[in-house]
Amino acid sequence: MKTINNNIFARKLLAGAVGLGLTTLAFSATAQEPVPPINLMTTTESYDPIRYEAAFIIAERWRELGLEVNVQPTEFSTALERFYDQQDFDVTILGWSGRTDRLDPQFFLSTLDSRQAHPGGNNPGGYENPEFDELFDQQSQSFDMDERQRLVQEMQALYKPDMPVAVLFHRDEVVAFNHDAFEGINPMAGEGLYSEWGPMEATPVGDRSTLRIGGPQEPDNLNPLASTSVWGWKWMRLYYDRLVRLSADVEPLPWAAESVDQVDETTIAVTLRDGMTFHDGEPVTAEDVAFTWNYYLDQDYSYFNSYLAALDNAEQIDDLTVHFHLSEPSASFASISLSQIPILPKHIWEGIEDASTLSPSDTPTVGSGPFVHERFDRGEFMALSKFEDHFHADEIAVDGVEFIIYADMEGVYTGLQTGQIDVTAWRMEPGQIGLAEGEEHLTVVNVPDFGYFHMTYNLRREPMSDRAMRRAMTMASDRERMVNVLLDGRGEVGSSVIAPVNTFWNEPFVERFDFDMDAARAELEEAGYSWDDEGRLLK
Repeated sequence: MKTINNNIFARKLLAGAVGLGLTTLAFSATAQEPVPPINLMTTTESYDPIRYEAAFIIAERWRELGLEVNVQPTEFSTALERFYDQQDFDVTILGWSGRTDRLDPQFFLSTLDSRQAHPGGNNPGGYENPEFDELFDQQSQSFDMDERQRLVQEMQALYKPDMPVAVLFHRDEVVAFNHDAFEGINPMAGEGLYSEWGPMEATPVGDRSTLRIGGPQEPDNLNPLASTSVWGWKWMRLYYDRLVRLSADVEPLPWAAESVDQVDETTIAVTLRDGMTFHDGEPVTAEDVAFTWNYYLDQDYSYFNSYLAALDNAEQIDDLTVHFHLSEPSASFASISLSQIPILPKHIWEGIEDASTLSPSDTPTVGSGPFVHERFDRGEFMALSKFEDHFHADEIAVDGVEFIIYADMEGVYTGLQTGQIDVTAWRMEPGQIGLAEGEEHLTVVNVPDFGYFHMTYNLRREPMSDRAMRRAMTMASDRERMVNVLLDGRGEVGSSVIAPVNTFWNEPFVERFDFDMDAARAELEEAGYSWDDEGRLLK
């Protein structure tokens, strides 16, 4: 390791210096200094007490290791901006939601792709491993499922010893709804009850037919070329159509597309449904679809780069037909990529040169989806109404959807308990679950999650740039305590970016980094670190 080699060099230098009477030079070469302080950014206690408390559990053990640690609770949208756009952090605790499209390994693996390490990309920690990148391309292009599985599992075993990101835990999605107000609300893998299918399948029990959802966070924004949070996309997916939607069982279903056909290994043909319109009455055509995909390519919207990586361009063939031309075969393009990009109206967006500069008041909200955007009061309230001209409108029993934004999960649970809302959009806290189970009007649902809470190291900064330091810091993170105490056992300690519940793709035999303070110290000692008389870690 680099540090060991430096120590060997220092000892050789010392021996030569003593012979020459140059002991001052030798002591200078072998001097050690305290490891720089580490700032650990997490979300605020009101937004998520679990992540908040997890940071202090980690900091407590890191201080035992001899590190100076500052915990930085940060408002959620500010944390996202510092993490993704500015990459201004040492270590950050955040989470990736387990949306259905992410059951395919493409997205989670892309968070360690060096080509996603630029500002705004999905690899803010800056991990670089050419072998990993090469395997990522190979699995992306493999249509042989067994071969792709082997490559995906090899990638997990490859990155894990470098420890660029520690998967803290997979937290069960425990949510609830008021069955006295609505029925037919079914959980979706990774998304719980707040999914795009919920409002389309909910059936009113009483007179009220507006479904009310409650959550502790508003969207970071409603710009489909700037939003990077699940809160933005879960809302936008209700009023934007995609070519394909993933069912609750993760089956790709043609949606705005009448059909999806593979012409050859690098050409996908999509035929649109006839008669679709945008919410402003303009027709949805192949021209809009081709424009949308080429527009996303031109705007270089980092959040979707992994879905767009294989695309060269989209070509309008006739009024209802689009050809997607790929630069290379893509195993996930037809099922996953086509299910993620929202169809934008060309007549509105073609005049917007740089979509990333749009202010909230200037951001268009016209889509073609089953619901129409009506209102967004920042920090308080959002509303949609059913789009009666949508091809799926006859299957929708609600007349609209409202989202009430609360300051924290205490407010969300109180709203559910008192009937102000019908569905929770976010996990209940462990202390609320037993109370909800005792309420006669509530149904509690528990869904295992394949998303994860992660602790990402910024590899561009010391001491996180040192592999041995990252390994030791991970060993000194008591993740078992987080699951057992903070989650009340409703979750699983993380091992890989591909969750164990995703059994086909998960590699179960990766290095696990169980909590072990002695092993953490041994890792640092082997790398040449030491401690002063006050227990401070020296490099």
